[in-house]
Amino acid sequence: MNVGKKIKAARQAAGFTQAQAAEKLMVSRQSVSNWENGKTYPDIESVVRMSELYSVSLDNIMKDGEQPEDVGGA
Repeated sequence: MNVGKKIKAARQAAGFTQAQAAEKLMVSRQSVSNWENGKTYPDIESVVRMSELYSVSLDNIMKDGEQPEDVGGA
């Protein structure tokens, strides 16, 4: 899942409209829309605010669900 879809899913799961989320994140509704549609990425401050507002970890918002292959030998 890409970052935009994860941001949208987290917002919807938290029960916010784009306008409500934008107000609480102190950005425009257009910014939220652009993030969710993959046109732009949020700055780190906005990502931290989203994490707190949506009650999800930063990893859940910004990282792909796929785990990297183990490249270290043990």
